[in-house]
Amino acid sequence: MKLRETIIKHLLKEQDYIVGYADLRKLLAAKYAQYGYGIVIGRRMDSAIMDSIETGPNADYYALYQTVNVELAEIVKSIEAELRGNGIKAAGIAPSLTALDRNERFDHTLSLDFSHKLVATRAGLGWIGKSGLLITYEFGPRVRLVSVLVDYPVDYCRKPVLKSECQDCDLCVQHCPANALIGKEWTITTRREEIFDVFACREKCRELGGRIGKGIRLCGICISVCPFGKA
Repeated sequence: MKLRETIIKHLLKEQDYIVGYADLRKLLAAKYAQYGYGIVIGRRMDSAIMDSIETGPNADYYALYQTVNVELAEIVKSIEAELRGNGIKAAGIAPSLTALDRNERFDHTLSLDFSHKLVATRAGLGWIGKSGLLITYEFGPRVRLVSVLVDYPVDYCRKPVLKSECQDCDLCVQHCPANALIGKEWTITTRREEIFDVFACREKCRELGGRIGKGIRLCGICISVCPFGKA
């Protein structure tokens, strides 16, 4: 089976996506340990809309966020079904994880058992920025991610990214309305709490998202101001 061709044919406009393949053996939580490899797909977010949220989220951003999530969820379901039809054990992971994905530590850590960003960095698509977001080489942080775990050997993985390339840039730190970003550069040994205060970020997202009138948590300022991915 030609795995790469199988993935690409499910993408609507190939130029709007990046795809990476990662060796994840011994890196996944126990519930996913049966899968040794991962496929991650990044969908580029509309540049004009992302530029428009430098001072906070708006209705256009909320609509884009929802639309892209639905698109990626449909894509990952289609890919999972085709892979399984070809005898490959596969598990599609939705772009936004749900309550079913929470572990017993979630209320205390806001951490989950799966990270799309882990797959993406191991696939060589980019690094974790001072914002705590994935910064891709092609689109910067202006992406939404979805993943498929497989038990099918993938021997064409790119070299994993092991450290940050933000260097002296700290625009996301300067513009964070929650003052949640610490400014530390990431390496593979860096813990999330060394990069940002996830609870302060969530609370500010609740406040800003509430202004849209949707009862949601949403911000995106750190994505908008990041120089990587700007047109």
